[in-house]
Amino acid sequence: MILIFFHCSMPFVQFGWEIKNKEHSLFLDRLIIWLHQWRLPLLFFISGVGVSFSLRKRSVLSFFGERIVRLFIPLVFSMLFVIPLQVYFERLQEKKISESYWDFYPSVWNFIPYPDGTLTWSHLWFIVYLFVFTILLLPVFSLFKIRALHGWKQRINPFFRHPSANLLLAAPFIIYYFLWYIRWPVQGSLLDDWFLFYSSITFYFIGYFLADLPSFWKTCETYRNFFLGVTLSCLVVLFWKYYWSVELPKQQDASLYSYGFFDGLHIWSIILTIIGFARRYLNFSNPSLVYLTSAVYPFYILHQTIIVATGYYIVQWESPIWIKLTSLIVVCFTLILLLYHFLIRPFVLTRILYGLKPKQLRPTNHVSYAEQE
Repeated sequence: MILIFFHCSMPFVQFGWEIKNKEHSLFLDRLIIWLHQWRLPLLFFISGVGVSFSLRKRSVLSFFGERIVRLFIPLVFSMLFVIPLQVYFERLQEKKISESYWDFYPSVWNFIPYPDGTLTWSHLWFIVYLFVFTILLLPVFSLFKIRALHGWKQRINPFFRHPSANLLLAAPFIIYYFLWYIRWPVQGSLLDDWFLFYSSITFYFIGYFLADLPSFWKTCETYRNFFLGVTLSCLVVLFWKYYWSVELPKQQDASLYSYGFFDGLHIWSIILTIIGFARRYLNFSNPSLVYLTSAVYPFYILHQTIIVATGYYIVQWESPIWIKLTSLIVVCFTLILLLYHFLIRPFVLTRILYGLKPKQLRPTNHVSYAEQE
């Protein structure tokens, strides 16, 4: 839900994106710059936790084969058949082309990377990074299959019974700001993107490492209000010094060190806060959640293309931003839901192309569904 709101807002903020509205909203600028800090770190962390669950019931080699099917195949398919529509509407709005999409589409097969050509992974950079992280960490996953090393890991479980131990894990992210934030601005390009690369793979690995340490999760729940307090304290400083003016540090100076400390701590503490409150209040399931959980991956693959294609027309309306934004969210969610339910979910081929398992799962309880996914 946050993902769809975030990208539906992008035409109406000052930051560059595929399509743009004539006016932008300062309120959305401030909100989007805050959401941008922590939503993807949270996803990388969750992905790491998912790896730990997956490896409990399969070998590392089997796990890697499954990652190829569920990450690499949807990535290639989307780059060739889903994402080109984004490039088309972007260039249409920039008045670089005037041809129909059917005349434009064959340019994909020239295999010239964007921006000179049409081929790009666009918002699926997240999948690219996950796949690369999986390859790089396969030796680590194999090591932790060794009983002695797994036993050592369980012996450090009591360390995380105190909230300060959980908070201490923010340290590497703070250090990354000091070392690489200015030198390597975030691009999502895999290469020459070392700040994003190192911070993301660390969130991914920490999620994997902590997944089966009960003290960490229990501490998040017990001290959830403490972590919320840390999060809000950091947030006050960040809005006061950076987000309110929508100005982030651009050089290696005292402003960067202040920003790096508070933003690194804020990102990690908000993850701890979300874990704590989710364990306390969201630890349940129902048929709607089961259905939507399965839909997450196809929604992720399709959402930006749908937003760009429909947003191209919506931003041309003579209407207030809030009407355009609301319309874009409703149209986006409805179209993807229809595509998922009638085109992707029922058929084996489309399920594989959009990262789902070939057969629909009909679990009898929440745990069995989570383990199978």
